[in-house]
Amino acid sequence: MAKLTPRQTEILEFIRRSVRDEGYPPSQRDIARHFGFAQNAARDHLRALARKGEIEIASNDARAIRLCGESGVEAPPQGLPLLGRIAAGAPVTAPENAESWLNIDPDLFTPRADFVHRVDGDSMVDAGILSGDLVGIHQQTDAPSGSIIAACLYDDMTGEERITLKRYLRDGSRVVLKAENPRYAPIEVDLARDAYDQEQPRFRIAGVMGGLLRSGSPR
Repeated sequence: MAKLTPRQTEILEFIRRSVRDEGYPPSQRDIARHFGFAQNAARDHLRALARKGEIEIASNDARAIRLCGESGVEAPPQGLPLLGRIAAGAPVTAPENAESWLNIDPDLFTPRADFVHRVDGDSMVDAGILSGDLVGIHQQTDAPSGSIIAACLYDDMTGEERITLKRYLRDGSRVVLKAENPRYAPIEVDLARDAYDQEQPRFRIAGVMGGLLRSGSPR
């Protein structure tokens, strides 16, 4: 192997740590953010590591980095992790806890998907989202009002989170998580009030919907 520069060594160790701790490699954007330089610079460093035989890069996937010659380090799966079912139980949103990995191009979705959920139930049928559909989720902690989000709802009684797919509507501190089916009541949360001083559960945004792959069927 060719000798690495100090910066290349740091980036390689960051990739190894991400694979070891998170179960998947960082994206170019993750590397740029961590080291404080432009995404183009991250790409150039990755290409240099590839030329020196430390990693392999798939040209069609910003997160498809494979470590080469790593004893005991398993190359990350390709595609997208399937992380449980929307509104079913308490799925964990870490890719290493995926039910499986699906051979789906993340760039099929806009914004680009970080993981997928399989929809369970009919609460979003009026938005054309059916039970059984695969929904691509772009992971982020905020979203514009009117978008469809994957929301994590926290149950103080059980200490568990469940994920639900809902229309996100926000007006100041008032948030409404609206089903696209009149059979289901909206979930309303006032962010200005203490979480323990209202009946609705605490919530956080897991990500925004970037599209779906039809596998469900009308009921």
